[in-house]
Amino acid sequence: MSQTIMFAIDLVAISLLTFGLYFPRHRRRDLVVAYLGVNVGVLAVAGTLASSTVGAGLGLGLFGVLSIIRLRSSELDQLEVAYYFSALALGLLGGLSATPSWITVTLMVLVLAVMFVGDHPRMFRRYRNQVMVLDWACTDEVAMIARLEEALGARVHTAIVQRVDLVNDTSIVDVRYELPASGRPAQLVGAASAQTVVAASAGAIR
Repeated sequence: MSQTIMFAIDLVAISLLTFGLYFPRHRRRDLVVAYLGVNVGVLAVAGTLASSTVGAGLGLGLFGVLSIIRLRSSELDQLEVAYYFSALALGLLGGLSATPSWITVTLMVLVLAVMFVGDHPRMFRRYRNQVMVLDWACTDEVAMIARLEEALGARVHTAIVQRVDLVNDTSIVDVRYELPASGRPAQLVGAASAQTVVAASAGAIR
């Protein structure tokens, strides 16, 4: 299979990953541009390295350095990192295609299938993860979990205390919990009654 055909297959694959999976599910435009740019850039350089005397290992090493710099330059959650490296992997597979070519195509399909299943809205849809700021210094884990479950209206599986401020009487806790079987989003109890949640920044496990 010619390199031109492999490039076309890669463009179809990254279009499916970006416009078929990522954007309909997460609606973040800036990362659409990033995924497309990373994929096409990796595809172009990998294709050039594959047909030149420059070692492919050197090119892959440079991509590794650039990837670390890119990922450290802005905040990306683990799900977005997975899409980021999937786009990079598709570009490498298309540019450094193996022989026979069906192996490369199969690996591309495998990447897309894993992302389709792993990021499906029905996969662990009742599980959530939040970093929460509590308005009391947590020293009793049992009492803390009970109060979190009351505030979230959900079952807390893990509560990891990241910081306890005895001066301001606050705690920062990483909470992993499961919503009720109804699947409805948990609603926080009022601050006056629960006296628990001051602020929260959430990342859902879909």
